[in-house]
Amino acid sequence: MSKTNQFKTESQKLLHLVTHSIYTQKEIFLRELISNASDAIDKRHFLSLTDELVPQADYKIEIIPNKADKTLTIKDNGIGFTEAELIENLGTIAQSGSKAFIEQLDKNDTNIIGQFGVGFYSAFIVSKHVVVKTKSPFAETGFIWESDGVSTYTIDTYDKTEIGTEIILSLRDDISDEDEVETFHQFLEDYEIKQLVKKYSDYVRYPIYLTGEEKPLNQMTPLWKRSKQDVKEEDLNQFYKHQFNDFEEPMHVIHMSVEGMLTYQALLFIPKKPAYNFYSETYEKGLQLYSKGVFIQDKNKDLIGDHFKFVKGVVDSADLSLNISRELLQHDRQLKKIATNIEKKIKSELEKLLDNDRPKYIEFYDQYKTSLKYGIYQNFGLHKELLQDLILFKTNTSDDYISFKEYVSRMKEDQKDIYYASGKSKNQILNLPQMDIMKDKGYEVLLCTDEIDEFMFQMMNSYQEKPFKSIQTANIDLADDKKKKEIDKKTKSNKDLLNALKEALEGKVSDVKLSSRLKDAPVCLVSGEGLSLEMEKVLKQMPNSDEIKAEKILEINPEHDIFSTLNHVFEVDKDDIKDYATMLYHQALIMEGLPIEDPTDYVKAMTKLMVKKGN
Repeated sequence: MSKTNQFKTESQKLLHLVTHSIYTQKEIFLRELISNASDAIDKRHFLSLTDELVPQADYKIEIIPNKADKTLTIKDNGIGFTEAELIENLGTIAQSGSKAFIEQLDKNDTNIIGQFGVGFYSAFIVSKHVVVKTKSPFAETGFIWESDGVSTYTIDTYDKTEIGTEIILSLRDDISDEDEVETFHQFLEDYEIKQLVKKYSDYVRYPIYLTGEEKPLNQMTPLWKRSKQDVKEEDLNQFYKHQFNDFEEPMHVIHMSVEGMLTYQALLFIPKKPAYNFYSETYEKGLQLYSKGVFIQDKNKDLIGDHFKFVKGVVDSADLSLNISRELLQHDRQLKKIATNIEKKIKSELEKLLDNDRPKYIEFYDQYKTSLKYGIYQNFGLHKELLQDLILFKTNTSDDYISFKEYVSRMKEDQKDIYYASGKSKNQILNLPQMDIMKDKGYEVLLCTDEIDEFMFQMMNSYQEKPFKSIQTANIDLADDKKKKEIDKKTKSNKDLLNALKEALEGKVSDVKLSSRLKDAPVCLVSGEGLSLEMEKVLKQMPNSDEIKAEKILEINPEHDIFSTLNHVFEVDKDDIKDYATMLYHQALIMEGLPIEDPTDYVKAMTKLMVKKGN
């Protein structure tokens, strides 16, 4: 005899919350019902292993659309329900315990997600009426549960002989919005069902059939759960291309399978090339997240740091705490632990490539070096230790990349600092006047051609207690004592000339000095404390950057003929010093790769001196 139960007011409100507010996507109902069917089969299979039940040979889940009746049926041969279990599970939010349910929901209690009743009620997102026909091996008869999800539910006995459960959804058609009605009826189309199964339930371990078809809709065993030795490279390449819409094969594949207090599998890929929008704000990082083979989230940002955002892949764990709708992940220790382990694994794999397959690592590095460098710069150098040994540079002595570790191992005995120089290209850097003394000393100089380089060095400060120093700054002093004394003597004897040049360049440079570093070039421009010349160039490209200026110091080569000329001009016609200062300043700008600040002033000074020389 049918038993009718009346929902309490409190339960009606809660049911409305579950079916209308928790789930943001209506299609989620199919994922939930398939997952519940899989759980039911799991339980039956487990009990068969403990001799409580006879083993079942062909576990399966079947989806049956009926366009004529506008019903969708999800059928399984899992454990089924007794009458008590129906009341306990499908009545979770329909009984007096609904207040406790709300309290659990408010606390984000993750234990309730495994209860059949929670996911089951997602059926009412798309259904106006739901029928459950079920038979448990521990009950003499079957039972039928029915509800419209609004006021009442009924339970009655049912003449069902097969063990398992059928859930019959009568799709809603009483919505005023025609587009929404069309969306609900779309779930009766074969192509829509196949697409949703592929998206959410492709890796459910039991075969999912569409009625009338012999081939399962799902793959069942995910690639990442197979033994690494049993997976062919061809399978990995095909999976990557399909899963991440890339026409090229991945550059590198990383397998992870961790068991213990936290169990998970991960299959990670480094693409051969960055996505077309990789360096734009539209690019979304993240790894695909699964729980027990069920798709949860497409791009989980918490699993991968910005410095490794080029990595694509999947993570599957049964140990993650999911929220009530199984749609969003709680920020818990398990997730953070997985993210930390993934980060360490990626670094380890990259270090192996660097040590054992240098050409492949360089191929990777040329594509993704900017991400690694930004990773060091961001968050005030938080990831410096993690990333610094993955960074490579070419130098003034070699066309081959070297690491910081290799640079330090090749340093001269008298060398205390790690030197670098910045510019648009290798040739421009090698032609810097400041490079002369480095060549004489035999010091290796890292060549920085990326805009982020100088910012990264500023954040790193040092490597293995060796300070980073730019050869384009004023604080580089490599002259011996004899040279220093000569410079000091000439500086004192030419004090008036240097002051005159400084005065002529007021507002452009903070000082004019005699240089101990120049050999062939007449002048060079170096930066003082704080902002470097290269950083000024980068920051000048940003809006409202007019006030950004590096402190510039003009250094003059006292051994060059130009210095003798300046002395002569200063004695004969001091008025010409301003034109010479303008000429030398703009020459230094050009050699430094900086734009001429006042082309008209520069041309006037040059023309004036040329005419005067001609006369």
